[in-house]
Amino acid sequence: MDNFSVWWEALATLEKIYWAIAIPFTLFFLLQLALTFFGGDIPEDAGADADIEGDDGISFQFFTLKNMVAFFTIFSWTGIACLDSGLSNGLSIAISLVAGVAMMFLMGAIFYYLGKANESGTLQMKNAIGVIGEVYMEVKANRGNIGKVQLKVQGSLRTLEAITDDEVDLKPGMVITVKDLANDILIITTNKLT
Repeated sequence: MDNFSVWWEALATLEKIYWAIAIPFTLFFLLQLALTFFGGDIPEDAGADADIEGDDGISFQFFTLKNMVAFFTIFSWTGIACLDSGLSNGLSIAISLVAGVAMMFLMGAIFYYLGKANESGTLQMKNAIGVIGEVYMEVKANRGNIGKVQLKVQGSLRTLEAITDDEVDLKPGMVITVKDLANDILIITTNKLT
């Protein structure tokens, strides 16, 4: 502990500020990183069964908790490195600010483009038209209720809401064909081949 006290007292005021920022923000940054990789970081849309085609994905987010943590982590370590290199206090602060803001833009861009990449997997309901599937929960005749069907759309098996204009109830297990959409609810009919 004496070594720490001696080291701390030998630091200039700006170095103390940088270190006081670097230690907690680096620990928080590492915690965020660990939670992200090991499942502790749950996305806001977790648990959603299907996204609807009106979803615009994630917008560019600059002021977020993750970006602020990244800013202070990079800001402080860049400042420490600049001062250790013998740069002046003013130049050290300027370079640290630029590095921190650059990191915020980088993090924002990463999450923006990850959101855009994820958007390509978003369910486009119109792609279900013409697909053959199976009744999962009973669909009553003449739009009597909203039931559920299972079908493969865009390479994934989906369970989606459905109605029918048929004169008979569609029971679980019946083979159906999607003929249209009404407010993102499938309009189905019995498959004439069965």
